[in-house]
Amino acid sequence: MATPQQVITHMMENDFFSQWLGVEVLEIKEGYSKVRMTIRKEMVNGFGIIHGGIPFSLADTAFAFACNNRNNLSVALDVTISFTKAVHIDDILTAEAKEVHNGRSTGVYLITVINQRNEQVALFKGTCFRTGKKLIES
Repeated sequence: MATPQQVITHMMENDFFSQWLGVEVLEIKEGYSKVRMTIRKEMVNGFGIIHGGIPFSLADTAFAFACNNRNNLSVALDVTISFTKAVHIDDILTAEAKEVHNGRSTGVYLITVINQRNEQVALFKGTCFRTGKKLIES
């Protein structure tokens, strides 16, 4: 049986977008993940702050890792995000995904994104659908 860490290692090997973002996996356990990345200048939008898709993508990665790490292929059904503070070049963002509900066919997760000063910059909520398929065959 695949462990949560083995599932996430497998996912990261094939997740070229998260690799481009520079996502670093800090902690994985069933229904939980914690990831981090550093903001680079090519992530800035036309207003001189970070494009909202960047913290969204980090939170989405944490969400994916938390809801898939039991080796049950899960896909997003619905996600929302609230941006609570601007993000700038060289900020270090950490996203922590916590499971709120683990059902047979759905899961609900709350993901908090903070910067290096421990200030919340975004709050993300995701609902996933569990397909029943394995990511790693035993």
